[in-house]
Amino acid sequence: MKKIIATVVSVHAGDNDDLSKEQREYIEVELDGIVGDRHRSYTRTCWAGDKQAKGTTRRNERQWSANSVEELAAIAKAMDLNAPLAATCLGANLCLSGLPDLSRLPKGTRLKFPSGAELMVEEYNPPCHDMGKKVAALYTKSNGRPLTSIAFSKAAKLTRGIVGVVEAAGTIRAGDVVTVVYYNPPA
Repeated sequence: MKKIIATVVSVHAGDNDDLSKEQREYIEVELDGIVGDRHRSYTRTCWAGDKQAKGTTRRNERQWSANSVEELAAIAKAMDLNAPLAATCLGANLCLSGLPDLSRLPKGTRLKFPSGAELMVEEYNPPCHDMGKKVAALYTKSNGRPLTSIAFSKAAKLTRGIVGVVEAAGTIRAGDVVTVVYYNPPA
């Protein structure tokens, strides 16, 4: 199995209506998600354009989300932003370093932390229009001109990050070393 070592730059949790998260020193993860986070649950309700009909209750494959500093920098550059793009405003629970292709990690890949916590990747987290409107309200281009609401969706295509589920409970701290164990399908 292919392994790579990354670092936790920051951790975030929150239950804000705008989906933003507050930066924390550490987060506690339980089998149903991150303690104190909006997405903590075994189930979730589908939204328009989801895999199932809007309003359907389904398994929550989005107990946590992650971005990488490398992908955030690429998005900020593509958008020509006036400031670095923050993981907190994108609703990420984890911001990692050392994973420039984080968004391309395959389903089943595990992120292992020193406390014993393990997170499993479920899927790529595509950029959405609501997040694009939020980014456009918070940032401008480097020349001071406003952003369009679709600028984020265009720039973040295939670099928005990942979502997944908790495999084993524990604590995740800023500065933790993360062992990334790529899913390797049977031959």
